[in-house]
Amino acid sequence: MAAPWASLRLVAPMWNGRIRGIHRLGGAVAPEGNQKKKRTILQFLTNYFYDVEALRDYLLQREMYKVHEKNRSYTWLEKQHGPYGAGAFFILKQGGAVKFRDKEWIRPDKYGHFSQEFWNFCEVPVEAVDASDCDINYEGLDNLLRLKELQSLSLQRCSHVDDWCLSRLYPLADSLQELSLAGCPRVSERGLACLHHLQNLRRLDISDLPAVSNPGLTQILVEEMLPNCKVVGVDWAEGLKSGPEEQPQDTASPVPA
Repeated sequence: MAAPWASLRLVAPMWNGRIRGIHRLGGAVAPEGNQKKKRTILQFLTNYFYDVEALRDYLLQREMYKVHEKNRSYTWLEKQHGPYGAGAFFILKQGGAVKFRDKEWIRPDKYGHFSQEFWNFCEVPVEAVDASDCDINYEGLDNLLRLKELQSLSLQRCSHVDDWCLSRLYPLADSLQELSLAGCPRVSERGLACLHHLQNLRRLDISDLPAVSNPGLTQILVEEMLPNCKVVGVDWAEGLKSGPEEQPQDTASPVPA
């Protein structure tokens, strides 16, 4: 995938036939006569780029490129350190946490740094993954689906996890017991229906899913689909309607005979 900036054309405004130079994109440029005034990056872009659609497309492409890079496959790493080491490295690089069997949780610090000690556990199965707030997408799941002993997976508030991602979780059906999808904005009823493969699930969190149109009914259907699983996060009556709402009658209007 080519970098989005490879094809970006920057356009500078013109005054009196002169093109005003752009010193650097990352810094703020103040107008003449007001050199001390600081500008935010948004103000800078607003002043120097008048093609708003092209700028928005560029920023979107750059964001997609970053997500793509974060979700690349670590097959080469798996060949050297096995699936547990490669999967753990992928999650830690994303800013998540992993727990090897009978070991303590390993988490990166606020700077994204983490202990390299986990490489010593490459022969130990990964039993839990906390990928909350990570940028995992459909492609990145390849690095997790090889964790055949994974028992607990948290995908809370993962903005790139969608229905297609949930359709790929079936390789974990034999081991996965806990799954959290709380706060995933792209997960809908269609994705939850794909979880019927995960018959060993014992706990499923489906709270705060804005794409689910009828949370109460969805919970009932999921509980029927996974009878041994405790579905949490939704009020069973939320979104349920017994029938059409009665329209208030206007008492001031005459009643037809």
